Amino acid sequence: MNCLYWSCARQILIGVSGLSAVPLKSRAVQDCDAIFDTGFAMTLFKLEQHPAVYFADFVLYPIAIAAGLGALLLRANGPIWVLASVAILGFLGWSLVEYILHRFVLHGVQPFKRWHAEHHQRPFALIGTSTVVSMALFVLLVFWPLALLSNRWIALAATLGITSGYLLYLVVHHATHHWKARSGSWMHDRKRDHALHHRPGAHGWYGVTTTFWDRVFHTDGMTHDH
Repeated sequence: MNCLYWSCARQILIGVSGLSAVPLKSRAVQDCDAIFDTGFAMTLFKLEQHPAVYFADFVLYPIAIAAGLGALLLRANGPIWVLASVAILGFLGWSLVEYILHRFVLHGVQPFKRWHAEHHQRPFALIGTSTVVSMALFVLLVFWPLALLSNRWIALAATLGITSGYLLYLVVHHATHHWKARSGSWMHDRKRDHALHHRPGAHGWYGVTTTFWDRVFHTDGMTHDH
């Protein structure tokens, strides 16, 4: 999987830079290259994403988080423990945001409900929000309001925490549909719980990275449409 990850990262960089690909022999690279033979036409607002758009999250978010962390450590004013605490709260708070968005928006508000239903019907399709759109939303809904209410460093710390939680969500959600997991492992539990959520007519198990909020709000038991 790591080889495939870096192969996809390589293809994304090739696509945006216009460089020619250097032929490599690994099976993972060949598999990824086959995916990209269809072209590198990024459709940012399309429901089912081009592989380059879909996998860009796994490359660009770590880069953005690392850059933001570097800025905090090298240039931020104020006690580092305050910024670290804000970042941790942001990371932990993401799980509640994830639960609320999944339960009340993706399963309750149109057109998001209709779009999300497409994912339930085709769980292996590369359906998701493009990196450009999701990053713009984090800036507009998290960083900018917090910068106005406090200061840019507090806002950056909170945004880094929340986006780190979002990156974990992206990895876990992709893994629940595309990766194998060892029985008894944490990832195996995530796959099992998300599979329960995907059962036809099921209501519940809205948390992807954790079932904590499902237990708090009593949505960890299976109910079905009749």
